[in-house]
Amino acid sequence: MSEAGENADRDEPTPVAELGYEAARDELVDVVRILEHGGLDLDASLALWERGEALATRCEEHLAGARKRVEDAIARTEIEDE
Repeated sequence: MSEAGENADRDEPTPVAELGYEAARDELVDVVRILEHGGLDLDASLALWERGEALATRCEEHLAGARKRVEDAIARTEIEDE
């Protein structure tokens, strides 16, 4: 279940900065699905869209960090092989 579902009993969602990659990605998928379905008023749609933007940014941060770790590991291996 996504973070959005896990927090359904609480008034406020988990802060985006506290979400891991998978949780942020899963919630982003839920946000997109809800927005595509429609039926929300303008304010609710905008709030959900803003949350989606923050989730997408968080996912990008996680991916950039993972990419950096892989690049660093490759660089260390190349230095050790010399």
